[in-house]
Formats: sequence, C-alpha cells, structure tokens
Amino acid sequence: MILRLISLIRKEFIQIFRDPRTLIVIVVMPIVMLFLLGYAANTDVKNLPIAVWDQSRTPSSRAILNAFRSANYFTIAYLVGSQDDIQSLIEQNKVHAALIIPPDYDLRLSKGNAQIAMILDGSDATTGSAALSAAQLIGQSYATQVISDQSQLAGGAAIRPPLEIRTEVWYNPDLVSAYFMIPGLIGMILNFITTLLTASTIVRERERGTIEQLIVTPIRSWELVIGKIAPYVFLGLADTVEVMLIGHFWFAVPVRSSLVLILGTTCVLLLSSLGIGLLASTIANTQQEAFLTVLFTILPSVFLSGFFFPLEAMPPFLQWVSYLIPLRYFLIIIRSLMIKGVGIAAIQNQVIGLAVLGTAVMTIAALRFHKRLD
Repeated sequence: MILRLISLIRKEFIQIFRDPRTLIVIVVMPIVMLFLLGYAANTDVKNLPIAVWDQSRTPSSRAILNAFRSANYFTIAYLVGSQDDIQSLIEQNKVHAALIIPPDYDLRLSKGNAQIAMILDGSDATTGSAALSAAQLIGQSYATQVISDQSQLAGGAAIRPPLEIRTEVWYNPDLVSAYFMIPGLIGMILNFITTLLTASTIVRERERGTIEQLIVTPIRSWELVIGKIAPYVFLGLADTVEVMLIGHFWFAVPVRSSLVLILGTTCVLLLSSLGIGLLASTIANTQQEAFLTVLFTILPSVFLSGFFFPLEAMPPFLQWVSYLIPLRYFLIIIRSLMIKGVGIAAIQNQVIGLAVLGTAVMTIAALRFHKRLD
C-alpha cells in the first residue's frame, strides 16, 4: 500500500512540475495576490487629497490648516474660492473632501463658538467614514489645544477637559491594516489555489483519458484520493511559508506564535479546501466546469468569512450561514496565532469547528468520488 501511494504521489508531482501553468499558479499567484491585496486592500487613510476654501485668511485659520497637514491624514491639494469649485472637484473625483473656513472664524474662535465645515464625498462610504473619523479626531485635539492656550494667555491655569479617555491598543498599537489583511490573505490564497488545483487536476485526468488507466491499476479508490491530494498538501504548506516570509520581511507583519502550530492548523484548513476541490471534480466534466463550480464556493467564502466585512455587522441569518464557511474559522485562527501569539487553548473551538467541517466535506467528496470510479 505504501509503495502504491508513493508511486502515485510521485506521478502527481511529475505532472505538476511538467505543467508550467500549474507552477505559475502555485508559486507566482500567491505572490501577486499578496502584493496586490496587501497594498490595495488598505483601510488606512493617509494623504487624502482635500480642497480648502479659506474665507478667513487669518493666522487662526492657517493654524487649523497646519493641524490638518501635520496629522498626515490629509493633503491640501486645492485652494478654491467658491463652493462651486468644491463641487466641481468632487464630481471630477479629484478630491474626496473639502474644508470650508467661514469669514468670521477668527472672531468666533476668540468667543469660543467657532465652526468650520467639512464636506465629504459619500459615494465612497469606506473612504468617507475614515475621513470623517480623522477630521473629528483632529478637530477635537485642536479644540483642546486652543482652550488650553487661551487659558494660559488669560493668566489662568491650563484648562483640562472633565473627562479624558486614555486608550491602549494591544497587539497592533499603530492600527496598521496590513496586520489584519496579510494573515487573512494566507487563508484566502490557500483556499483559492488548493481548491482550484485539486478540481482541475482530476478533471484534467478525465479529459485526457488517463483516469481510466488509474482505475484499472491495482489501487484502491481511497488510495487514489490520498495520492491525488497529498502533493497539494505539501504545496499548500509551502505557499503558507512563502506568504508568511513575504508578509513578515516586506510588510513587517509579526509572527508571534509557533510555526508548527500555524502549519498544523493550516493542514486542517487544507482538509476542507481539498475536499471542496475533490467534490467539484466529481460534478464537473471539463476544467471550465470545475473552475465555475469552485468559483461558486469561493465567492461566499470571501464575503461571509470576515475577510473584508466584520461578521458582527451582518444580518443574523448570514451570521448563521457563515458557520458553514471553513475560511471563517481559519481567519480567526491565523490572526490570533500571528498577531496575538496565543496558544492552542485560545483557538480550540475554531480548530474543532474547522476539523469537523473539513472531515464532513472530505468524507462526502471521497464517497462521491468512489461512486464515479465504479
């Protein structure tokens, strides 16, 4: 049995290394996806171009503009002279926000009731909400500083706000979005590549007529299943290490847990993704059908796993559906391991859920694959 398995695994590796397209998918695609999503899927608001209509043109108005500049959230790209100019720039997508300082800003600031207007482009809700939070934070910080300066100039003690909230951020003090995205990309890349390759490889055997040659050989059906998916377990682990190394040394994402524990939980994810690919191969007759079948499973994984959108913000029905998505469990696992550095005890519920789901998918796929061999 061992010799038969080794021979079949060796045959599968030879086919993989002889197919340049498969090698590109295995080696190059993870790197491309990592850099594209690592840079593009970035929720940090930095140097957002804005327009400014300064009707006051006083040292006080220049001070508030300097506060916006120094925060590195915004870049003053345009100085305009009317609201029509602002509307034109936003409509042309040259800016996503605009700051309007009224003519009596300096006088009202001395009386303690100054107001400035911040216009945001709501067509991009993600950028708009992030810019709104940044603007409010800058405004609150500057207002506190102005109150303190005015009090000292009046000869009194510096006025402190009645409530001060001191925040402390653990694990990611600078709130770098790459710390959240890169670990998630490990699961996303593995889920996509291993599922697609497993489905297309078996279908390719059927298209070329070589699957019948395997059937007539003295090999059991379950040995054929193991022999076909075993190489992709090794390749999946190699992709995991590849993405982790690039994420750590290029994007400076920490790896705070044991590498053995990370690779072990990755194998549990591969049980699900390879099972889905095997199941897709029993449904499809061509590689195109296999790709479409896999795509039908990948889309729910992207949107219902918590990769882009928080699960807590979804309707209760979709939250329940997400428990059927293997990637949902793995994203919690890999982010906890890499960023928090937890042990197995902290993620045991997610590991058990992922293992149960993976075992069920692999069992159904193997039984259906056995029926297709008869």
